[in-house]
Amino acid sequence: MGSVIIGSGKSLPARVVTNDELGQIVDTTDEWIVPRTGIHTRHIAVHETGTDLGAEAALRALGQAEGGWLRDGAAIDPASIDLIICPTLTPDAAFPSQAALIRERIGAVNAVCYDMSCACSGCVYGTSTADMLLYASAADRAAAETAGRPPRRNPLRRILVVASERLSRLVDWTQRETCILFGDGAGAVVMEWQDDDEGMLSSYMENTDDTDRTLLCESMFCDRPVPFDAVDDEAAAIAAQLTCDPYMRMAGQAVFKFATSAMMRCIDTALERAGLSYDDVALFTPHQANERIIRYAAKKMGLPMERFQVSIDHTGNISGASALIALNEALVEGKLQRGDIACMAGFGGGLTAGACVFRI
Repeated sequence: MGSVIIGSGKSLPARVVTNDELGQIVDTTDEWIVPRTGIHTRHIAVHETGTDLGAEAALRALGQAEGGWLRDGAAIDPASIDLIICPTLTPDAAFPSQAALIRERIGAVNAVCYDMSCACSGCVYGTSTADMLLYASAADRAAAETAGRPPRRNPLRRILVVASERLSRLVDWTQRETCILFGDGAGAVVMEWQDDDEGMLSSYMENTDDTDRTLLCESMFCDRPVPFDAVDDEAAAIAAQLTCDPYMRMAGQAVFKFATSAMMRCIDTALERAGLSYDDVALFTPHQANERIIRYAAKKMGLPMERFQVSIDHTGNISGASALIALNEALVEGKLQRGDIACMAGFGGGLTAGACVFRI
């Protein structure tokens, strides 16, 4: 028994931005970008909101719109979703949550909703949290049945995990080091508890203190004034120096070093917990931060690149949605078949990292 992925979907904005177009606004070229990142194009949400992208990905995962993947071919009723988890750095509003806005749009009238902030690890944190909640709910239902009482917690049987991001709103478009990397989009999976199938086999999550602030994006309201006097002159001077930088900042070399080690460490730990090896995995669907990171990890793991889904060439880095989009493309393209084992890995700001292993 376990948490089984029964639906998958993605959504990308209509506007495609090429490397040559970026070269018109910053000092860069296609020849400079591709060897360093593997990115040729990315999608930018000019008109789409986070709700637009997340809802479209969710509806495709539910089989309510074309372009998704369904495990058993039957469309899923939005009203059957018990919980929506939305990993996102760029919600449309502080509240309602992005998950609640998506719930309203897709008609998931029975779903409880909340957002997660775990940067590019949202793919793993979201699916792993869904798995743990489904597992706990199944245990609660079994205990309630044995004791002849109602369940003591919300019964959960289906959870929608939908990561929706518009990183274009956090990027400083004058900074070449970051603006070339990121794109917008959404990825989603529907997870269902099944008594006769194992689904999620293992997961591993970790946090490392980012004391050097290698990945940072401050809140838009961090230095908003309040109507109270400073206690003393020293406090007033400190307050006067506070400035909010609303753009994403990244120390590239430090991030590369962290990402490569974290990706392999998390994959190894998740596979060990599942009692599996690299040879058991049909396809790895890692976070799409940089193709060089994926190639470096593949080389260290002694595996060919064919064992890794690469989508960054046409999507860029879409934070927590990246690996979910990569998974969807692998499923739609038939690279994963029923019964195959896949491994998803994520790493990002926090510093956060994790991996999960599941059977399709």
